[in-house]
Amino acid sequence: MSESKNGVSRSACNSKGSMIVVSNRLPFVLRKNEKTGELERKASAGGLVTAVAPVVIRGGGIWVGWPGIHLDDPATRIPESDPNDNTPTAGLRSDKIVAIHAEPKLFDSYYNGCCNGTLWPLFHSMPDRATFIADHWNAYIKLNKEFAEKTVQALRLLNKENCASPPIVWVHDYHLMLAANWIRERAEEENLKFKLAFFLHIPFPPWDIFRLLPWSDVVLQGILGCDMVGFHITDYCLNFIDCCQRELGCRVDRKNLLVELGGRTICIRPLPIGVPFDRFVALAQKAKPVLSTSQKVILGVDRLDYTKGLVHRLKAFERLLEKHPEHIENVILMQIAVPSRTDVKEYQDLKEEMDQLVGRINGRFTTPNWSPIRYIYGCVGQDELAAFYRDAAVALVTPLRDGMNLVAKEFVACQIKQPPGVLIVSPFAGAGEMMHEALICNPYELDDAAEVIHRALIMPEDERTVRMNHLRRREQLNDVDSWMKAFLKAMDSLEEEADDIGATSMQPVTIDDFNDYLTKYIGFTQKLALLLDYDGTLAPIAPHPDLATLPLETKHTLQRLSNMSDVYIAIISGRNVNNVKEMVGIEGITYAGNHGLEILHPDGSKFVHPMPLELQDKVVDLLKSLQEQVCKDGAWVENKGALLTFHYRETPVHKRAALAEQARKLIAAAGFTPAPAHCALEARPPVQWNKGRASIYILRTAFGLDWSERIRIIYAGDDATDEDAMMALKGMAATFRVASSNIIKTSAERRLPSTDSVLAMLKWIERHFSRRKPRNSLTYKTARKARDTIQTHMSYQPLEKSPLHTPPRSPPRSPDKTSSDSN
Repeated sequence: MSESKNGVSRSACNSKGSMIVVSNRLPFVLRKNEKTGELERKASAGGLVTAVAPVVIRGGGIWVGWPGIHLDDPATRIPESDPNDNTPTAGLRSDKIVAIHAEPKLFDSYYNGCCNGTLWPLFHSMPDRATFIADHWNAYIKLNKEFAEKTVQALRLLNKENCASPPIVWVHDYHLMLAANWIRERAEEENLKFKLAFFLHIPFPPWDIFRLLPWSDVVLQGILGCDMVGFHITDYCLNFIDCCQRELGCRVDRKNLLVELGGRTICIRPLPIGVPFDRFVALAQKAKPVLSTSQKVILGVDRLDYTKGLVHRLKAFERLLEKHPEHIENVILMQIAVPSRTDVKEYQDLKEEMDQLVGRINGRFTTPNWSPIRYIYGCVGQDELAAFYRDAAVALVTPLRDGMNLVAKEFVACQIKQPPGVLIVSPFAGAGEMMHEALICNPYELDDAAEVIHRALIMPEDERTVRMNHLRRREQLNDVDSWMKAFLKAMDSLEEEADDIGATSMQPVTIDDFNDYLTKYIGFTQKLALLLDYDGTLAPIAPHPDLATLPLETKHTLQRLSNMSDVYIAIISGRNVNNVKEMVGIEGITYAGNHGLEILHPDGSKFVHPMPLELQDKVVDLLKSLQEQVCKDGAWVENKGALLTFHYRETPVHKRAALAEQARKLIAAAGFTPAPAHCALEARPPVQWNKGRASIYILRTAFGLDWSERIRIIYAGDDATDEDAMMALKGMAATFRVASSNIIKTSAERRLPSTDSVLAMLKWIERHFSRRKPRNSLTYKTARKARDTIQTHMSYQPLEKSPLHTPPRSPPRSPDKTSSDSN
């Protein structure tokens, strides 16, 4: 334990396990020495590097990132640090660095195209500035996969060291929002130990903004590949949780900031970043004065970016001089604008607008002895910056939107003079949520902004002192090292004893979880049609279909529901219809097999979708080809009659891809459609029929042509075949997807983590309907009558013209139903 100059005790922050930091840039940039032509490191400034690099170095961790230049030879070795280097990254050896190499055009599309052209403006709630270009998004995917691959490479190295605690992989910022899921998939395949975290350094937008991103669901699931996700402030956490619920249908806990996806609980945590407070104090103490003026200085320090509100700031200052002419010749606005993305037209236009505005305001108000605005376009060294911070009377930190904004904190750290200056903060910066003693200024309201600046300039010394003392104490306690400790504590990886870290897992799904959603949807008078998949929805996925048995409690619940007059049940499975009926074993409900190609009604009548006659021989030939060429290493073929399914669940992981690809080619060559399933590939006949078409057919036959007005519908399924039904019923049903943690795009309104949660939903339905008063309801006798009525409205058409047809009262059996008949 050591004592800081300011009286706050500090201790080295250590992690139980090694750390792999994954960021767009390495903590230094590579440059070629102009004289020698050799590569050398140039240290990066910033709180992130200052706080994180020492923890990585002390724990023998690794940093993954782009080196800042495109190397001709990807095998080029990263140089060691200069012997005289005393920056935080000096001890980061080259063998602890994994550099990302990318083709320049691809990197530009990823970085300038997607990251800065799409994600940056959208996440800063400026969608009108965002572009949505598929090629840029594809580049973003490729680079995220490359980062993930390099990270797994680093994980392999650390796992060889057999550390007591698993390594922490910490992914940073909006450049890498997809990487985590691919890291998890690969690491789990290889049984590598790890903990996975993500931190976003910019705002996370509200739902109405975020939903504009065409790939919003993929981004959310990419981030949710982590165990813990950090944002600067609670507002961003709640925005993220809201998007997870509304976009993905995840179960969430807003009180404890938790999200559930695929049976995993992800902790969402506010982790407000700080600055190296003591370092800025030291800089301010030794910095030479740079402001040779008797006027009060209003200071602005920003990157030249449209999110920073610089144009609004200049106009507010102009309004101040108009409304309060007493400040003329007594104050100056010093605006430091650091060049940013100078090759982008939007930023070039902003610079031109700023130049013109500064010229106009100066031209309007300048006197022989005074100019109102001093505008510095360029970079300022940290020593000089500390002097500006120390000597300024007012700091204007008024972005239109900002994740945190560390300028506000740096200004506070450097306020060592008496009396101190005044901080003005925008409520749209993360800093505005916690720096309560600052003056809050809405940059969009120019008159109000002018009044706030006026108040800051005339504020009495005692009030300035009280406000700044509170601000300084808070930032001193919550500096960048405290942020690092808070992160390690949230990951349960802090070496020292940590206090309670709060709830880190959601409770299992219970009946009450469905109260709000389903009560509002079903109401207390409507009938319910319950359409359910079997494998992975009612019965847990098993190594072999014969082992996927229906849990007894689920069966009994379904049995009781089937006896309720207001509840209609249909099981829609990829199995053949006789097999699914045998597995469920409940009379009086509808069974659909082969994804709806064959349907067995409660009264015993059967629908079989007609198949082209030539498919019968092709099924036999394809079965033989698959058995001879790909049924090895644990893989086998299931014959369902009209469908064949190639299973490779028991095949070793490293052999699966090659076998599946070979099977896919055989299926396609035979004229069937290869459709992926859970560690399986289905050979589907080339007919326009799926679970969606089958679901609508079932509902029409049971409830009549006006079925959508007469009933409420719940559909639950777990794979891509169920998406057809969810899509067909979108807007007309409550839909649930039993989803794993892989990246899954779904049309379902809600996600459920397991078959147990489906059982909880069934129990909720049982409880809900058992409380109703008995009344006349639709019976299967009237259902049969409804089906007869439909048949009078529909004519039989050949398959080529319309595959969606209703068969005669005694449906013809398809010639390729030999397997079903034998059962």
